[in-house]
Amino acid sequence: MKKYSDNFAERHMPHPDLQPDYLCEHTDFDFSDLNNCVDRLLDIHIREGRGTTTAIQTFDSKWTFQELYEKSNQIAHVLMDDLGFKSGNRVLIRSANNPMFVAIWFAVLKAGGIVVSTMPLLREKELTTMIDSAEITHAFCDSSLAEELNAVQSSFLKSVTTFSNNSENVSELERLMNKKPTEFENFNAGPEQICLIGFTSGTTGKPKMTAHYHKDILLICEAFPKYSLQVTPNDIFTGSPPLGFTFGLGGLVLFPFYYGASTFLIEKPSPELLLKAIQDFKITICFTAPTAWRIISTKVKDYDISSLRKCVSAGETLPLKIWQDWYDLTGLKIIDGIGSTEILHIFISSNEQNMRKGATGLPIRGYEAKIIDLEGNEVAENEPGRLAVRGITGCKYLNSEEKQKEYVENKWNITGDVFRKDEDGYYWFVARGDDMIISSGYNIAAIEVESVLLTHDAVLECAVVGLPSEERGMLVCAYVVLKQNYKGSEEFVIEIQNWFKQVAAPYKYPRQIHFVSQLPKTETGKIQRFKLKN
Repeated sequence: MKKYSDNFAERHMPHPDLQPDYLCEHTDFDFSDLNNCVDRLLDIHIREGRGTTTAIQTFDSKWTFQELYEKSNQIAHVLMDDLGFKSGNRVLIRSANNPMFVAIWFAVLKAGGIVVSTMPLLREKELTTMIDSAEITHAFCDSSLAEELNAVQSSFLKSVTTFSNNSENVSELERLMNKKPTEFENFNAGPEQICLIGFTSGTTGKPKMTAHYHKDILLICEAFPKYSLQVTPNDIFTGSPPLGFTFGLGGLVLFPFYYGASTFLIEKPSPELLLKAIQDFKITICFTAPTAWRIISTKVKDYDISSLRKCVSAGETLPLKIWQDWYDLTGLKIIDGIGSTEILHIFISSNEQNMRKGATGLPIRGYEAKIIDLEGNEVAENEPGRLAVRGITGCKYLNSEEKQKEYVENKWNITGDVFRKDEDGYYWFVARGDDMIISSGYNIAAIEVESVLLTHDAVLECAVVGLPSEERGMLVCAYVVLKQNYKGSEEFVIEIQNWFKQVAAPYKYPRQIHFVSQLPKTETGKIQRFKLKN
């Protein structure tokens, strides 16, 4: 194993005493001899003669494992030869879900880098915060998304390389790749060097950076997909979550490649496009959020989805009505699950044999859970309490001992969710334990929205809450106190919403804005959000 030249991640790791217990007793979870996780996800298919097998499809392209392997190797050479890259550097990827995103992701790990994947919707302010927090030195950006990244001013960012998925245009990255060998010797990182930093939703102020090892990437492949999906090499995965989310990364890249299956990527995955892909390309496994499953249910009669065998939902709790409507229409049971960026992927879920309608499920192989009170004591059956989890992966915040202590108590991960456990051990979602708003599968921190609104010239004070919505799960709702000389109106609501979408990620914008003369507060001046929710 080689040490990283750039030891930023190692220097910012939480002390082992502050990390959760890890459970890796089963031999399936033993990756002690691992050099680099890419070897087990991609290179193995070349070594074992599966290079001509399809790895990635889109509506207008197809890549084999051999093509993906060669492009990843060439990009790794570009990093090493042309971009001044050093092992341990953090590398940002800004792109929609497409084949080049995947090739770059593998290339960064091959070269000994740490990937920071982002969503296309993020804006300059959010990108700047991430780049400065993780001291990101290099970035690869789809040329169609370059404007916001080019506006970033950071002393850390040394290199921005653009690429294109349009075959008619030769991109900057492709010009560099064309000169490079198609073989590359992977960096010998070993099982316990960091290869991925996932940002939680707090991307204003000081966000939380979750770190994951090379072995963690493979550990989750031995957990949820083996427990719930029973993947075969004939499976074709698709879905809507961005690869910048660990839910999307696992479901659309890691899981299919670990089992020699293939993935179908859609840059802008509407319900109609998901159904068209399932019909035309015989998709067998689909990952998306409850909101999308609800919409898909209204359109499924117009498509042939007979190839589909597994349906996965996460990102927010799955309402029983959506599950039942889909089952009545298709005979397919949606697999619900809860995961987190801190734990990397799903840790409580079900399979077709043990599924209980309305329940999130049972702890999957590799994990255990319990429900605790504020003092850390286990509560009685069917009593709501805090969800505590531990297993093969766990929280490793890079940037804050204080936040690490909040998430990990007595060596257990405390997810911030309120659950109850029934007499048979099934876990049932009750509520979020904080002010997180989960809307259409996106995690939106109320404080993020508030911090953006407060930069508007007209806003004196504001408070943001999540309100129940049948369509989206929850709606972002803002209560705004305007400065003098400003008057609230329906037109001004639209003006603020449009402004918000220009300065921050559009999915975070408040879909309801109420102008009020004052906000309810305690005697010490704290805003009483529970009153706004009521």
